[in-house]
Amino acid sequence: MIVSLKDILNFDLKGKVIVFETDTVYGIGCLLHDIQSVKRIYEIKNREAKKPMAILCANIDQVKPLVNDFDLGEAYAKKYWPGALTLIYPKSKVVDDTITSGQNTVGIRIPASLTAQTILKHFGPMVVTSLNLSNEPAVLLYRDALKFEDVVDYIVEGNDLTGVASTVFDPIQKRTLRQGEIQIL
Repeated sequence: MIVSLKDILNFDLKGKVIVFETDTVYGIGCLLHDIQSVKRIYEIKNREAKKPMAILCANIDQVKPLVNDFDLGEAYAKKYWPGALTLIYPKSKVVDDTITSGQNTVGIRIPASLTAQTILKHFGPMVVTSLNLSNEPAVLLYRDALKFEDVVDYIVEGNDLTGVASTVFDPIQKRTLRQGEIQIL
C-alpha cells in the first residue's frame, strides 16, 4: 500500500515491512525488535543470512543504548551525522543476532532525510538496508521503489534520489569497509 508520510505515522508497524527514502538511497526496513520482519527483509531481498543489516536512528540518544563504547566513534558521529556515514560499533545486548548475522558489531547511521528522520523520531530505531535485490544496484527512483509494492506492507510516497550508498567506517580499526559519498581520512 502506498501511503503518505503523514499517514504512516498513524499505523502500527509491528509485523510490517516498509519502504521509504533516505538521504542516500531507498531503504527497506522494520521496527528494531521485530525479528520476524527482519527475516522477511532477508527473504524479500534474497539476502544471505551472513550479511548483516544496519540500524537507522533519529539521534544520538537513540544510538547509545544500541552500542557499547559510543565514545569510540563519537568524533566521527559529531562530524558526519546526520549524514551518509554508517559507523560500526560493538553492539549492546539490545541488538538481536539476526540483525547482525551473529557478529558482535552493528552498523549505525543517522540519516539526513526529513522523511527518514520523521519516521525514526516517531517509531524509534529501525533495521534498514538498501531497497534492492541482493547484488543489484540500490533503488534511487520512486517508480522503481513501487515495484516492491506486492512484497512489502507500506511504501511511503517519495522523490527520486541521486545519492550513493553510505560510507561504512569502522572507528575501532580505523578503516573504511565501503566507500560512499563521505571520505574518511
